[in-house]
Amino acid sequence: DYVQPFTFTAARSLIGGIVLLPFIFIRAQKAGRTSEEKSASWKQALPGGIICGVLLCIASNLQQIGIQYTTVGKAGFITALYIVLVPVCGLFLRKRVQPKVWLAVLIAVAGLYLLCMTDGSFSLQKGDLLVLACALGFTIHILVIDHFSPLVDGIKMSCIQFFTCSILSAVCMALFETVNVSNLLHAWIPILYAGILSSGVGYTLQIIGQKGLNPTMASLLMSLESVFSVLASWILLHQALSGRELSGCILMFAAIVLVQLPGFSKTNAVS
Repeated sequence: DYVQPFTFTAARSLIGGIVLLPFIFIRAQKAGRTSEEKSASWKQALPGGIICGVLLCIASNLQQIGIQYTTVGKAGFITALYIVLVPVCGLFLRKRVQPKVWLAVLIAVAGLYLLCMTDGSFSLQKGDLLVLACALGFTIHILVIDHFSPLVDGIKMSCIQFFTCSILSAVCMALFETVNVSNLLHAWIPILYAGILSSGVGYTLQIIGQKGLNPTMASLLMSLESVFSVLASWILLHQALSGRELSGCILMFAAIVLVQLPGFSKTNAVS
C-alpha cells in the first residue's frame, strides 16, 4: 500500500543485516577470538554470502513485483513450487533422491494446490510467470546454502547476504522507484517485522538448519509456511478454514511425516 518492491526489499534486508551484527559481536567476544581469526571468518563467509545475497535479491523482488499482478493464493502456490524444483535441479548436481521423497513432493504439491488455489482454477498470467521465476531463484538459493552452510559461519554468511541484497535492491530502487520517507514511515511495522523476524531470524535459521539437512527435505519443511499462514489466520484472525484448505494442510503434513519415516537421512538420500 505504501512502498514499492525494491524499496521494501532494500529496507527489510538492511534491518535484517543490522539485527545480526550484535549477535555476531557477542559470539566472537565469548569465543575469545583474535582480530585475525575474526577477519578470516568473515572472509570465509564472504563468497557464499554474496552469492546468496544476489539470489535473495532476485527472488524476493520478483516475488514482490509479481504479487502485484496475481492473487496471494496463486503467488503462494507458485513460490512454493521450489519443493519440486529443488530435487529436479539437484539431479543435475548428481544428488540422488529416494522414490519416497518424490512421492512426498507430489503429495505436498497436491496439498499446496488445495490450500492456495481455493477457486479451483489455474492459468498463468504475467504476475504468475514472475513468481515462477522467483521460485527458481529460491531453488538455487537453497542449493547454494546447501553447499556453503557446512563450510562457514552461518550467521556471518546470513549477515553478508542481507547487506548484499539491500545494496542491490537500493540501486534498483534509485533507478526505478520514487522513495517517499512519509510512505516508509507509514509502512514501518511490516518493514520492521519482515526485517527482524522474516529476514533476520527466518533466513538465518534456514542457513544454520540446512547445515545438517539435505536440500529437498529443507524445501519441504519451508513450504509449511503456507500451512502456518492459514492456521494463523484461523486462530488469530478467526477466518474460516474450509474443508478444501484443511485437506491441503493434512496432505502437506503427511508429506513432511513421510520423508521423516525411518530410512530417510542426508547420507542415504543424497549422494
